[in-house]
Amino acid sequence: MKEVKELKEGKEGSEGKKGTKRSARRRREELTIARGREGKRVGYTGRMDIPLLDLALAREIELAEGEAAVACAKMRKALQAESDSAVEAIAGGYAVYCGANSPVTQAVGLGLNGPVSKEEFDRLEEFYFSREEAVRVETCPLADATLLAHYRERGYHVSEFSNVMVRGFARDERFEMPDGVEVRKALPGEMELWTLTVAQGFAEYLPVTAELLSVMKMFALGKNSECYLARVDGHVAGGATLALRGTVAGLFGASTLPDFRKRGVQTALLQARLQRAAEAGCKMAVSLAQPGSVSQRNIMRQGFRVLYTRVKFERGFEAGK
Repeated sequence: MKEVKELKEGKEGSEGKKGTKRSARRRREELTIARGREGKRVGYTGRMDIPLLDLALAREIELAEGEAAVACAKMRKALQAESDSAVEAIAGGYAVYCGANSPVTQAVGLGLNGPVSKEEFDRLEEFYFSREEAVRVETCPLADATLLAHYRERGYHVSEFSNVMVRGFARDERFEMPDGVEVRKALPGEMELWTLTVAQGFAEYLPVTAELLSVMKMFALGKNSECYLARVDGHVAGGATLALRGTVAGLFGASTLPDFRKRGVQTALLQARLQRAAEAGCKMAVSLAQPGSVSQRNIMRQGFRVLYTRVKFERGFEAGK
C-alpha cells in the first residue's frame, strides 16, 4: 500500500509540474498575442527610441512650442503695425499676447529654470491683466513647485489637459502615404486657402472668425513653420503645420473637413510631415492632443508615445482689480 501511495503521489507530482509548465507556456503565449494586438492597435514599430523624460528634455520641448508662438506674435506685429501683439520672457518661458481670446495668447515654458519668484508671477499677471485678458499658462509637470504654489495662492483653476507625445526616427526610415490622399506643402498663394481649411476643420471647437483666421495665418507664416494641404480626389480635405526647431519637429494644427473624415487624411498629414522632419535631420517629433481623443489615437498609431500630460491653469481678468 505504501509503495502504491508513493507511486501515486509521484505521478501526481509529475503531472502537477507538467501542468505548471503548460500554464506558464500558455501565459507566455497569451502575453505574446496581447503584445502583438497592442502593437497592431497603436502601430508601434519598435524601431524608434522613445526618449526618457527629464528636465532638459521637457525644457527643449516646451520652449520649441513657445518659440513658435513668439514667432507668430512677431509676424502679426510685422504685417499689422497697428496690432497689439506682445511677447515677454518670464520665469524661463514666454508670455505671448496675439489678440483677445486667441489660442496663441497664453504663457508657455514657465518654471523650468528653477523657482518662480513672486515678482516674476506679478509680471506675468500684469502682462495679461493690463490687456484685460485672462492669464492662461500651459504648465509642464516638471515645472518648479513654486509655480504651483502661486496658482494655489491666487485662485487659479484647471481649464484644460493635453498630452505631449513624442517619437524618435529610425535611420533611413520611410513613411508610406495612404492610398487616395495627396499631401503637399501649401504654395505662397494658397495661404488663405490653408488658413480657412484648417479653421473650418476646427469649427466645432472654435468659431471661425476673422481674428482667428488672421492669427492662424501669422502662425503659419512664422519662422521655420511649414504648412501642408491634403487633397482627396482633387478636393482640399484638410491641412496641418510643421514647425522645425533645431532637432525637434513640432506637428501642430492638423484638422480635416467634416466631409472627408475617416478617409485617412490625418494619417497622410502625419506621414508627410514625419517624412519631411526625418529628411531635415530632426531627432524627435512632438505632437499634442487631448487625452483619449481621436487625434491622439491617430497620432499614436504612427509610433508616438505619451511623454507627459500638460495642465492649463487659468485666472480670469476682473475689471477694477
